Amino acid sequence: MFAALTPLDWKRRAVKYYPEKIAVIDEDKQFTYKEFAERADRLSIALHNAGIREGDHVAVMLPNTHYMLEAFYGICQIGAVMVPLNYRISPADMEYILNHSDSRMLIVDEEFTAPIKEIEDKLNFDQFVVVKVDGAEHGLPAADYETFIGDIPEDAKVPEVQIDENQLLTLNYTSGTTSRPKGVMLTHRGNYLNAANFMYHLSVKHDDVYLHTLPMFHANGWGGVWAITAAGATHVCLRKVVPPTILDLFEDKKISLLCGAPTVVNMLVNEPKAQEVKITTKPRMATAGSPPAAALIQRAQDLLGLNMMHVYGLTETSPFILYNEWKAEFDGKSADEQAAIKARQGIELAFNGETKVVREDGTEVDWDGMELGEIVTRGNVVMDGYYKDPEKTAEAIRDGWFHTGDLAVTYPDGYIEIRDRAKDMIISGGENISSTEIEGVLYKHGSVLEAAVIAVPDEKWGEVPKAIVVLQKDRPATEQEIIQFCRDNMAHFKAPKSVEIVDALPKTATGKLQKFKLREMYWEGATKVN
Repeated sequence: MFAALTPLDWKRRAVKYYPEKIAVIDEDKQFTYKEFAERADRLSIALHNAGIREGDHVAVMLPNTHYMLEAFYGICQIGAVMVPLNYRISPADMEYILNHSDSRMLIVDEEFTAPIKEIEDKLNFDQFVVVKVDGAEHGLPAADYETFIGDIPEDAKVPEVQIDENQLLTLNYTSGTTSRPKGVMLTHRGNYLNAANFMYHLSVKHDDVYLHTLPMFHANGWGGVWAITAAGATHVCLRKVVPPTILDLFEDKKISLLCGAPTVVNMLVNEPKAQEVKITTKPRMATAGSPPAAALIQRAQDLLGLNMMHVYGLTETSPFILYNEWKAEFDGKSADEQAAIKARQGIELAFNGETKVVREDGTEVDWDGMELGEIVTRGNVVMDGYYKDPEKTAEAIRDGWFHTGDLAVTYPDGYIEIRDRAKDMIISGGENISSTEIEGVLYKHGSVLEAAVIAVPDEKWGEVPKAIVVLQKDRPATEQEIIQFCRDNMAHFKAPKSVEIVDALPKTATGKLQKFKLREMYWEGATKVN
């Protein structure tokens, strides 16, 4: 009576109970669950006909379109492993990932074929399938996607495979920073339980309309690619994150749920159209990726009526391991207090396993909201390891616990709050200063659009905090004004000692600040001792 835990089974359920319901909306195209399943099945058969077998790796580089959704199901239901690629990385990283992952084929959007053409001769495979895009061209020896899945006899069946819940479902590569990207091995079981967390804690229901603002290549859309299908809800695809388009879609498609990094939230609240749009659906929005400032959460709720939900995780944990559960007792608190609570990462989810904050010796920190430690986790959603990298795996998983590298405190109610990444903590004159705490104050300044705080060398203190900020359009501010604002709103020793005003901050494709790029500018030739 044993049945393997795999999110692929939810496609079967959706077709069984919601065959005529709209499953996917992609601009002017839409598909029922029956139609969507048929397209995914034809992809499976086409892949099998092309020689793809159970355990083979198929890379996919597509934006948030129905083709990407079809790939998740079409590839994985024949026991093959999907390798989702970030289409914004460098050609060199693409070459590394495609070869390191042992991919046998690449399914790619025509808009993103130029870098692939650059590295084509260096790849260890020669099978390409291209999704055509109006106005784009490619020079690859590739099959057209629609032809690829269209030349399938009506009576053809999807090859039957016995799925082991512990076998790989996807191989997801982390963003390369100062080292090569690492391939995170995620299983059917881990994806299933993470998606169950997504459904339960984000309250996904049959009548939800989910907007894919979050890149599906990023930790499998945090599990949304599976969870929305499981509930029989509707996927709304979004090729590019364009704030005015998103604001229009809220009403046009009656969006009720979405996910995105704090950067996306910031883009929405600072879009001029946000001042005039009327959003009646009050969408729920889960945010994660970097600690969101309380001021940003409050503004999103006040201006757009978004019900902000804070989650936390990493690609290595499928990704969810903490969720900010809202309690009725919080309702009586002030707006500022509520926003501050919502900025915490929260408590364990129901299906992920155990997460806690520990000291260097592995013992748990006091639940006092003050003692700093590292977040560690173990259980159902932790990766199988880094692909072909036992050394890095052993560094990350020690004594049965995955070490996140995030420094946090635990409050008396058990809620965890990140104070910084271990590498981002500023140690000035022996005092620990949280860069995220300073950023939280900066976001309260009316002229600050975006902010990043890093340590810079200092002869007296070793290092001191420096703020790099992007200002709101038509809202000027000087360096000294911003420094004084921080000194007025936090302990003086924590306030930035200098401020640089820039046009833009470096970010990953999913909106995370790339602080290492900022640090490189100021630490070249200097030695960081901590």
